Amino acid sequence: MAEEVEDDVPRLELESIIGYNGYIPSGLICHPDRDHLIYPLGCTVIIQNINTHKQYFLQGHTNNVSCVALSISGKYVASGQVTYMGFKADIILWDYAEKKLLATLSIHKVKVEALTFSPNDLYLLSLGGIDDGSVILWNVAKREAICGSPASPVSVGNAMTVAFSRKTDEVFMTAGQGTLRIWQIDIANRKIRATDCYTGQLKRIISCLAISEDDIYLYCGTTSGDILTINVKTKLLNTYGPEKEKFSQGITALAVLKTGDFLVGSGDGKISLCKGSAIKAVKTVQLQGSVNSIAIRGQGHQFYVGTGLSQIYRFNYSEFKEELIASCHNEAINDIVFPFGTSELFATCSKSDIRVWHNASNKELLRITIPNMTCHSITFMKDGRSIISAWNDGKIRAFTPETGRLMYVIENAHSIGVTAIATTSDCQRIVSGGGEGQVRVWDADLQSHKLLASMKEHKSTVSCIKIKKNNRECVTAGADGACIIWDLVRYVRIQMILSNTLFRCVCYHPEEFQIITSGTDRKIGYWEVFDASIIRDLDGSLSGSLNGMDISPDGVHYVTGGDDKLVKVWDYNEGEVTHVGIGHSGNINSIKICPLLKCIISVSSDGAVLRWKYPHEN
Repeated sequence: MAEEVEDDVPRLELESIIGYNGYIPSGLICHPDRDHLIYPLGCTVIIQNINTHKQYFLQGHTNNVSCVALSISGKYVASGQVTYMGFKADIILWDYAEKKLLATLSIHKVKVEALTFSPNDLYLLSLGGIDDGSVILWNVAKREAICGSPASPVSVGNAMTVAFSRKTDEVFMTAGQGTLRIWQIDIANRKIRATDCYTGQLKRIISCLAISEDDIYLYCGTTSGDILTINVKTKLLNTYGPEKEKFSQGITALAVLKTGDFLVGSGDGKISLCKGSAIKAVKTVQLQGSVNSIAIRGQGHQFYVGTGLSQIYRFNYSEFKEELIASCHNEAINDIVFPFGTSELFATCSKSDIRVWHNASNKELLRITIPNMTCHSITFMKDGRSIISAWNDGKIRAFTPETGRLMYVIENAHSIGVTAIATTSDCQRIVSGGGEGQVRVWDADLQSHKLLASMKEHKSTVSCIKIKKNNRECVTAGADGACIIWDLVRYVRIQMILSNTLFRCVCYHPEEFQIITSGTDRKIGYWEVFDASIIRDLDGSLSGSLNGMDISPDGVHYVTGGDDKLVKVWDYNEGEVTHVGIGHSGNINSIKICPLLKCIISVSSDGAVLRWKYPHEN
């Protein structure tokens, strides 16, 4: 979680988040009002209006959210988290209407595995992770634990999922690795009593549960790709199937519709509509990523599906056709860039892909994918005709921003991957930095891409490159503790800044007489370009390196972000923090102020893109 910040520093206004942790089972929920989706990202639970895309943020967890649940009435939201070995993992109970924290419940160790509410909102049931193994019943009104018990017998594996009966607050189920139990709640004696269900010779790992509308049957999705049907009254196995074509890579999500039909999501990314006791798939659609959540909207005419690749799809039940309504990165984002002179669009890069986003709507406009490669850095040519990208296979690739078509590739640009990239304002040259420490200048002509110069002074990875407006000089920051100012006419070193740090970022002041740097020593350094002398040294962070920095076009303010997960806006002349943004759950890798001074975009290692309102009048 972010470090403590002083209370008197004004907060940045968080406008929107692009991100969704699709790996969390049943992490996507549709509210009974049919207008809002609830889903987790890092330490935050996001409530998003389906129609207007307005977002609300439930923030209070100290580590990543591991499960979420919504009460049947829609009045309460509960979320559980993971924490470190030896510490207790919190459950937070939220008031949905007020969007505020009601209570923090702490008993489980290390991780809260699953949560569910009873039908009448009386109880909340929580299941601990592998290091805990207990199931706890909570009184929602009193915000206190009623009783608890080990979720599974010692002789079998861990329980992985829980479900409440549809009609009574006195019965719930737990299931997991070789365990399936139906529990009876005895409120008078503050006890819960388990009965193990008999499945005969069948040994299964149960990953998800669903209960029929009439409470007669319990359906158990397994990692083997079949569904067990248990009679709730007799606790005996009724049927199981399908017998022939099991669901590939196991069943990862399961929902029972009012019609008695099933929606089955599997690990291979298929969502299937199944009918009858034989559980035969009559309609199947292939999605991107394993299907981990199925959220029914209203009476089931529409439903939403969340996948492991952080995609959210909307389905109409009658047509059974998918519509992608939200997408985001599911890996660490390495860089973010705006095109010259516009704030409407921005591009981000991550493992294997580059994405172009519409700033106002958070919509993904373009995705460029290079499988099994990592893009370290991107930039737009000033004329807007190409996206230039730096990749870990040592290649520089150029794409068209409209279609994502590959325009050209500079092969073997660097021997240990291309780690930083910049282009001159006349669109004639590309300056690249590599993992081996070389700085190279390339002809950006569509036909030649020839190497114009290779400058070897850095001893380690080049992490950032910035070019002067006149294209005659550039500055490079390196992980060897050096920032070097280069002459781009004679291709020689002009000045070198040395410091006891791994430099991560460097920026020219718009008037170009000073540069500012930051890195792993948590310091922000102001330096004279003329003689490389230090002017000022600021403490940029209390913990962790500063990975991203950007200066406003007017030079009055700049922003930083890093491993402390805080976005900080600084006054350039005063050297003081004017605003702090709290919202990231992962380390901030890059940050940019939009060219029109409307917003700040920050990206992090958990795949999140956060947009903040720019706090100063322009």
